[in-house]
Amino acid sequence: MDFIVIDTEGRRELTEIAIINSQGKLIYEAFNQDYFKYTHQKSSGKPLKTILSDFKAIAEGKILVFHNAEHDLAVLAKSFSQLAFPFPDYQQIYCTYRQAQRALSASSYSLEYLAKKLNLKVNRQYFNREQAHVARYDAQFTYQLYLTIKRMNSTLPLPQINPFGSSRVDNPFQNHPDNSNIYHPQYNTLESVIDDIKYDQNHQSKGAVIIGSPGTGKTHLIMRLAQQRLKLNRLLFIPCPNDANTIKYHTYSSILESLNRSIPGTQFNQLEYFLANTFVGIIKSTNTDTQKIQGILNKIQDDPLKLYKILGGERTQDRRNNWDYVEKFTSDWWFKQYGAVGYAPEIIKGIVKFCRYSDPGYKQLIKKWLAADELEPAELDKIGLSSWHDEISKEDFSLDAIAVFGKLSLLHEPLIIVFDQLEMLGLEHNRSILLNFGEAVKEIFTRVPHSLIIFNLFPNRWQQLQQTFDGSIIDRISQYQVFLEPPTEEQTQAILQLKAQAVGADLTNLFTPQEIAKITQDKSSIRAVLNYAAEYFRYKYKNIPLPDRQTKISEEKDARVPLDSQLVSRLERLESQQYKLEQLLNNIAQAFNGFVSISPATSTTNLVSSTQPDLIVPSPNLEKTLAAKVRDYLLTQQEILEQDYHEAEILLDEKDIGKLQDIIEAFKQITELETDILPSKRVFPPHRLITNKNLCIGFISSCKGNQFTSRLQNFNTAVATQSQIRFILWRDSRSDAISPKTVGGKEIDKLNQTKNGEFRSFTRSERITFELLYKFVSDIYNQDLDINLETELQPAIKIAGDYFQDYWLMQAIL
Repeated sequence: MDFIVIDTEGRRELTEIAIINSQGKLIYEAFNQDYFKYTHQKSSGKPLKTILSDFKAIAEGKILVFHNAEHDLAVLAKSFSQLAFPFPDYQQIYCTYRQAQRALSASSYSLEYLAKKLNLKVNRQYFNREQAHVARYDAQFTYQLYLTIKRMNSTLPLPQINPFGSSRVDNPFQNHPDNSNIYHPQYNTLESVIDDIKYDQNHQSKGAVIIGSPGTGKTHLIMRLAQQRLKLNRLLFIPCPNDANTIKYHTYSSILESLNRSIPGTQFNQLEYFLANTFVGIIKSTNTDTQKIQGILNKIQDDPLKLYKILGGERTQDRRNNWDYVEKFTSDWWFKQYGAVGYAPEIIKGIVKFCRYSDPGYKQLIKKWLAADELEPAELDKIGLSSWHDEISKEDFSLDAIAVFGKLSLLHEPLIIVFDQLEMLGLEHNRSILLNFGEAVKEIFTRVPHSLIIFNLFPNRWQQLQQTFDGSIIDRISQYQVFLEPPTEEQTQAILQLKAQAVGADLTNLFTPQEIAKITQDKSSIRAVLNYAAEYFRYKYKNIPLPDRQTKISEEKDARVPLDSQLVSRLERLESQQYKLEQLLNNIAQAFNGFVSISPATSTTNLVSSTQPDLIVPSPNLEKTLAAKVRDYLLTQQEILEQDYHEAEILLDEKDIGKLQDIIEAFKQITELETDILPSKRVFPPHRLITNKNLCIGFISSCKGNQFTSRLQNFNTAVATQSQIRFILWRDSRSDAISPKTVGGKEIDKLNQTKNGEFRSFTRSERITFELLYKFVSDIYNQDLDINLETELQPAIKIAGDYFQDYWLMQAIL
């Protein structure tokens, strides 16, 4: 049975009344027109007869909650009697005064005393005696007291963490609770495609587009694929590229990052799994019957990972000899199969070298080498590899390298290559990236065999790709189309239950059936439900106000929607805005007349009576501000970036400049910014010139040696000839140090001696803030951050600018 909270004022007869519903909203407030305390009450003044009729209609079938019910019921009874109305026989009466006497030991049980003793708040403010004895104010604190006592009487253990606090999967290597019944047919489709690729005699790669609105679980589905198949397949995760000229290198470097990910439950990463299984396949395919190779095969064919144990003890000569043998055997096999063309033979050696060493320092050097980074001669001698020549084309190299992994996978299981978080490709300033991305994808399909290549897309982005790419690209990437529709209410509740179980709780113990129904009423996406469940949990167990749930305007407007539908949507939005304005003006007027509009928000609990209601519904009147939402997001993401900082990252200057450009484009929402590049035939470090700020920002983290020196010399020339521009050149602190005695070191000193230029170290804190700014922008457009792009984008950017006001980039552009 539903309940309402009532407070009355008056002695001989009713002078004012306020009624709060079970959701904490003020649904009725009226003043007896014969008794006005304040001028503003005249607008709500009504004849007593009307007030009592309204009360009777509202109270019918409800549980009535009062503080000191005897007083309130007496006032109501006298008022009914005065008008010769029969007073209804209300059976379900709950008195917080009486219940507090049972639950608490206190010197007083007045509403003021209990509110202060229990630290109750309304609208984040404690009880104020000056505002007491106003029906609305007292009713709102009575509502809070009702919830608090109910919580105190509850025997349920308080969960230590919010089961619903993590509602998004950022990459498929994370571990989130997964209900395999959700999108089971779609998952089976992907698995069947993998089987089709494996048994296809032509070994052609196939494309699949996973299409779903924000928050429907596209990346989560890929996470399930990773959890189920990482022991077999290599899953390679590629986020959105942000530089038009390095898309293939971005793809390849992301593949290396993925291959460096550990397989859950093992001590090995993906690349080590890959080589072990590949080596077994090579042996089986060659039919070599030498005693040594057959001895190795007999030991590892049932468990290829034993390869890393049988080749000898750490740092022994036997181990070195055996690994040299594995490297030669693998290289000879590749030469017989594919010849010595291109970069592939050297890449094969690098893969084997990476897996033969257990020392992280060696592995990091080989990873940099595999990424075509330039190493010092001593470093190359240490790992036994040759130098890449300076004029290497990283785009051509990357395509060769990706093709190597595709060809090696023929010996075991298909690759799973996933392009995700692609929404920023649709922005106008990324048009060239989008076009080059299409061409790069076409080359990958042509050159890389034996792979399932997946694209996670919003419906409108998929529509844009169809309109932008030529038919040959679209046909390849969309051989299979997998659609994710919002789950049913039953499936949504199953997801909530799974989340609760992950922290040792049960959904039905956390929330009542009515609360669960309220939480799951937004069927637009899984994430929307989880976000609201997290907010509801924080309200119920942490006393944090619950924000209003407002109907969102879709960010994915279909161009084919009839005009009148769009007009209706706009009118509805205007109506909502008008209502909010009216409420704001009303609250201001009330404040000037002696009291403030309040909204409740505290924890929950049981009440008086043998038949207790199930409903514990908080007030959603207090809207969580956009500023709080942005700050909460930034704090959470900063913690994640802090934790991930030491994950070895392949630094790429072009990627950093792409991130800088995306940040600048976003901040054009609130300030005028114009970008360009330095006009010259010289090769500069990747940079952006913000022309209306006379500022040039460059990055030089991913090169060293001659390349570093020549680019820095060219940069210094620009600094010397364009004194009106301020130049900043950044180098990541994780990059190799440049000795002051080298030519490059002297060029650094030369730059720092100029009046308009400086060389800076991109320290840990600088990097994390930069990445946080980029992630903030990226997550807004990928709709991983719950921001309305039509109405909240500009304010959100402004809030972020204020939040980072002390950061060098914000000081430079704002």
